[in-house]
Parts: sequence; structure tokens; C-alpha cells
Amino acid sequence: MFEWFNTLFSPVENPDITQSLIVLLIAISVGFFVGRIRIGSVSLGVAAVMFVGLFLGHYGYRMDESILVFVRDFGLILFVYGIGIQVGPSFFSSFKKDGLLFNLLAVGTVLLGGLITYFIHIITKIDIENAVGLMSGSVTNTPGLGAAKSTLQEIQNKFPSKVFSDPTIAYAITYPLGVFGIITAIILSKIVLKINFAKEKFTCNASTEGSEIIIHEKCRFTNEDFFGKSIYEIFKELDVHDIIISRLKNSGSQVVYSPSLDTKINKRDVIMVVGVPKNVEQFIKQVGKVSTDLFIESEHDVITKNIFVTEKAATHKTLAELDLYNKFNLKVTRVFRSGMELLAQPTLTLNYGDKLRLVGNKDAILEVEKFIGNSEKRLLEPDFLSLFGGLIIGIIVGSIPIFIPSLPVPLKLGFAAGPLLTALVISRYGGIGIIHSYINNGAVHFMKDLGICLFFAAVGIHAGEAFYDNFIKFNGWLWIYYGCFITFIPLILLVLIGRLVFKLNFFQLVGIMSGSYTDPAALAFSTKYLDSDIPIQSYATVYPMVTIFRIFIAQLLILLFTS
Repeated sequence: MFEWFNTLFSPVENPDITQSLIVLLIAISVGFFVGRIRIGSVSLGVAAVMFVGLFLGHYGYRMDESILVFVRDFGLILFVYGIGIQVGPSFFSSFKKDGLLFNLLAVGTVLLGGLITYFIHIITKIDIENAVGLMSGSVTNTPGLGAAKSTLQEIQNKFPSKVFSDPTIAYAITYPLGVFGIITAIILSKIVLKINFAKEKFTCNASTEGSEIIIHEKCRFTNEDFFGKSIYEIFKELDVHDIIISRLKNSGSQVVYSPSLDTKINKRDVIMVVGVPKNVEQFIKQVGKVSTDLFIESEHDVITKNIFVTEKAATHKTLAELDLYNKFNLKVTRVFRSGMELLAQPTLTLNYGDKLRLVGNKDAILEVEKFIGNSEKRLLEPDFLSLFGGLIIGIIVGSIPIFIPSLPVPLKLGFAAGPLLTALVISRYGGIGIIHSYINNGAVHFMKDLGICLFFAAVGIHAGEAFYDNFIKFNGWLWIYYGCFITFIPLILLVLIGRLVFKLNFFQLVGIMSGSYTDPAALAFSTKYLDSDIPIQSYATVYPMVTIFRIFIAQLLILLFTS
């Protein structure tokens, strides 16, 4: 009676579509449960899906080959595209600060890991595909594994008689080493370098103060050198370009209004200054003192409201082009974009989904909403044209052949680097044509998690069939030993150079360590271990560049040294 039920859940050698989907979903659902199990403050997270897939594959569960390949590649595309959309804006802006140094250190770690992998291949005679698997697992880099498998498939398509090892086996063997290895390195670095967390946190906050946060402060004009001068004249005299005066209340009056650059300042007038802390503090010292006036914060004459950019008429226009002050007597003080808070400079170009903070008359703000949009409902609705249009562009970019003499097949960005680079560019410029970069945070996280789950489940189930036999055949413990060189040598040099040569803050250095190994588990551990979110910033700064270089290193090793 229940034979159909047994058929669905029993392992078979040649499964149909339904059986394949059942195995896939079991791997993901059970993997998520296992991934939540913590050992101390560490958990495998979504990587547990791969290990559950290995277990199922070992005990005879299979997926239809065509379905498995589609699920694996589509999952990888979703994952890397989501990463690019999420970190794109902060990635490009970081180069204005310490981003260049952070990325040089991280990329140096990647190149050293690739060099060590090559030497392991030469000295131990391990097949290069297994060596690349060792490398990808030892640094927990999934896109690199995906790129290696895609490159091997292309070589095999051109040379059908060749047989290659599956790098997933070595990847799975050394992946736990990568997760726990970097956590061990973080703890040992703290002990060896005698790090004082309180001191590191204070110095990091002091050095980065004003670099991201935008504040507003009340100021009363007391410097008689500026009485009777316009705001434009004061800014010009003090060479001010990066603060905004959002409100003004004349001395002796309770009327608050948003001033223009031509507005003249009189004795003991109170203004609201918006900008980064350092610039605001410096400006107030030059023109007067901090005020305790409460009337200027009143919402009676002038109100503050956040509105979203959802209309095409306001998208890809600069604030100067919109000219909201002259048209509506409104002032934009800040723009919120992808988790960043930006000062509303006239040259700032608005993207779809940006949130503007407006100061001005209530009726004028209601009028501007018709022009800007402010449709939160539209932002919540998925824009599949932009999402799948971006994915199409990413696949096209990843499929462009780059012909290099002596290589057996053309070098391609592939399903990993192509969508990632496309997403970075789209998120940097807000879109390409009708394709925009806005995807709400919930959708981005869902896309990333779904993508990586599909990929891990597919590679785990496929590799599980031969995992045990290969572990015994190639002595898996020896592979873990080799993986230690790839995991620890670049990390040790990164810590020594970053700390002793460049004097980097330890909190930032930990973020670079986690980002260099694209290890979210290590990042989660470090934020809890350090009790700070500072590592997240440097992690996001190096993640895209590291991912791209790890993809290229994996491909080049396969193309150059595959027999």
C-alpha cells in the first residue's frame, strides 16, 4: 500500500525527477538543522548542508545528473550575485580609505595559498584537481570550487577520453580544517600578540570616527566675523564643502525654516549642522558654540521625513539636477543606501531604492512624494526583470572566452566570477539601463542562502558516492596535513605583516583574516569573540576581490597543470 512512499525515500541508482527533488530537499532541510548545532560559539552554518549531502550520497542516494548540474550551477550563480549586490557599494567606497591596503594584504594571502598549493602538487604528486580541492576547502572558498569544476567540465568536453578526479572530495575533507583553523589562528594571534580588546576597540573607534556616521548638531553663531554674511560666503571663507545647514532659527524668534546658501546669518542665530562628526565639530568651533536651543528641533514649521526613490523621474539624477530646494523649498540632508549613510552632496546620483531624509514644509514634502515615489509597497515587490536581467548579463560576462596561448581551453570568468563582477558594477552605479540594483535585504539574504544551499547539496550528494573510498585511497588524514600548510602559513604571514609592519588594528585585522578565507563562520565567531561589529567592515571590504582572485587562481591551476 505504501510502496510509493518507500520508493520516494529509498536510495536508487537512477532516480527520477521526484526522487531527485526529495533527496535535494532532505539534504537542505536536515543540513540547516545540523548547521545550527553549536560547539562552544562555533557552528558549521549552511556548510552543514554539504556534509549531510555527503552522508546521503555515501548511503546510496542519488540525483538525476542533469538536475544535479543545473541545481549546482544555478545555486552558485544566485549566491555570488547576491554577494555582489550586497557588498558592492561599500566595496568601491572603501578604496577611499584603507580598502586598498586591506585588499593588497588579502590578495597576497590568496596568491601565497595558490603558490603553496602548486608546491604541494609538485612535491607530493597529488593530481592538480585534488590539490585545488584541498586549497578551496582549506580556505572555505566555495566559488573557487565551483570555478574549478566548471573548468574541468570544459576540458572534459573538449577531450572526452580524459578522466579527472572530483575536487569536491578534497574540498569536503579539508573544509572543517578551514573553518576551525582560522578560528584557532584568531585566538592564538590574540594571545601571542597580547592584544587588549578594550584598547583596540577604543583606538579603532577613534581612528574611524566620522568616516561613516553622519550626525546633526545645533550651533549658535557667536563669532562676530561672520555676522551679516550669507551661508555661501561663510562656507567659501572657511573652505567648507562637506556639511549641510538643514535648519535655521533667528535669534529672538521661534520660527524655524530651511535656509538657502544666500540666507544671511546674524548674531546668536541658531542653525542645525549636518555632516560627519569631525567636520561638524570643526565648523562649530570656527563660527560659534554648541547650542541647547530646543525650538530649532520643533516639527511645527519644518518637519523631517524619510522618503524612498521609486519613480523613474528621480532615478539616476543628481541632487543638483532635481534641485528640490529651489523647486519645493526642501533640503535633502542624507541619503541611505545599502546600509550606508551618505551626506547629501549636490553631485550625489540617486539610485532606485535610495532613502532620502528631507527637511522642509509638510505640504511641500507631500508634493515631492508624488515626484520621488516613496512607494514602500513597490520596493517590497520583487522586480524579476532587474533580478533575472542582471543574472543574464552575469552569465554572458562569465561565458566570454579569453584565449591564452598554451592553455587547453579558453579562460572564462565562469558562473562564479561573471555574476559577481556584474553585480558589483550594477550595485556601484545603481543599475544598467532598466535593470536596477535595489533588492531588499530580506530578498538578498534569501537569494544567497538558497543559492549556497542548492550548491552545497548538489556537490555533497555527488561527491558522497565516492567520498569514503577516496578518503581511504588517498589517506584523507594526510590531505588534512597538507591542507594545514595552505590554511596556516598565509594566515601567520598576514597577521605578522598586518600587525607589525602596517600597525593595523586587531579588530580590522581579524575581519581581513575572515574575509581572505571568505569564511562567514569565522566572521560570526570573531564578532562574538571580540564583542564588536568592526570586523564586518573589513570583511566586506576584501570579500569581493578575494573571491575573484580565488576563482582565477583555481582556474589557472587547473588549466596550467592538468595532465
